[in-house]
Amino acid sequence: MSLQAAKRELRKCADKKKAVLLRGFFKTGPGEYGQGDVFLGVTVPCARKVAKEFQGLSLAGVAGLLKSPVHEERLLALLILIRQFLKAGEDKQRRIYEFYLRHTRFINNWDLVDLSSGHIVGMYLLDKEKQPLYRLAKSASLWERRIAMVATMAFIKHKKLDDTFAIAEMLLSDSHDLIHKATGWMLREAGKRDARRLESFLRRHLRVMPRTMLRYAIEKFPEPKRRLFLCW
Repeated sequence: MSLQAAKRELRKCADKKKAVLLRGFFKTGPGEYGQGDVFLGVTVPCARKVAKEFQGLSLAGVAGLLKSPVHEERLLALLILIRQFLKAGEDKQRRIYEFYLRHTRFINNWDLVDLSSGHIVGMYLLDKEKQPLYRLAKSASLWERRIAMVATMAFIKHKKLDDTFAIAEMLLSDSHDLIHKATGWMLREAGKRDARRLESFLRRHLRVMPRTMLRYAIEKFPEPKRRLFLCW
């Protein structure tokens, strides 16, 4: 089972027309957040099939994929890591978690963060000290800040909401739209578990919360209540 074989299998799914669309969707133009990212035009379901076939790839092989300039090869690396993490014992999970945090500079688009951070970082820290997330939330890296926020999805699923609200509060003044969206999304998910707590958080921070963050957070509110929050 080799790195090159995984790359060859992934390329069987490539679609040039889809690649053009993906380059626009993931903002790869000059000055955009995905500047220079290379796309093959591989769908996520196809990448998942390849990940299943190559789930036994070594961490060195996964690193080779993760360091690739090709977006879908980095995607494949993360899908393999998730499969390995789910089947691993405690020691291997720790090594995968630490590997992930050492390679965050390659987890550098919103889809890569969103599909992986909860499954690896969030699940690993579920019953452990959460301080690593607070360090990530203070990072100069857009993607590390998004990892910090989206990783809390694992906590939300287990009805542990404190860290979601705490990290959201840290990111209220963040300047990037992708952080506004991620934070609003996690607040919305937390609100599904505790609507009163979400409303209390919104009332406290309404005047400083970015508009995009607010819109994402209240997306599932009944229309009259949603309009009320938008008018405040």
